[in-house]
Amino acid sequence: MDAIMGKARQKIQLEEIFVKYKPIVTFRVKKSLGAFNPDSEDVANEIITNVIEKIKKGEFRGESSVGTFIYTITSRRIIDYIRQKSKVLKHVPEPASYPAPEEQIENKERAEMIAAAIKKLKPKYREVLYLYYYKDFSREEVAQKLGISPRRVSERVNYSQKLLKKLIKT
Repeated sequence: MDAIMGKARQKIQLEEIFVKYKPIVTFRVKKSLGAFNPDSEDVANEIITNVIEKIKKGEFRGESSVGTFIYTITSRRIIDYIRQKSKVLKHVPEPASYPAPEEQIENKERAEMIAAAIKKLKPKYREVLYLYYYKDFSREEVAQKLGISPRRVSERVNYSQKLLKKLIKT
């Protein structure tokens, strides 16, 4: 009977803690993280849940007031949140800027010019370029695929590049 009454009393105390301290924790979190931070409500709920779990587990020993206990947990969680967000922000690369419309047109024209020049190459040079650059094969893999030496692959790639430069300049 005492165990049932103790659980009922504890449930009432936990509800009182929730009702009394939830607005205080929410206010403190919003003040620290910013009123319009979309995570502030989640952080506040997490803190209250954490407090209730700690009380249920007996981690609150009564050496301080419940308010001080909750204040400490709130402060630590806010600091953890800020540290976590600042770590994420330090490691996020700057997004690449969008290319200017003129740049996009130039890139497209350049790609069309290169494609037309590649079509003018002999098949043995086109195939080497295709396997080496498009398929991203190593020189050894290209050599094996075409049945030629890696040195010959290098020569064909270099010669193909020279031919392309000439064809594009004219």
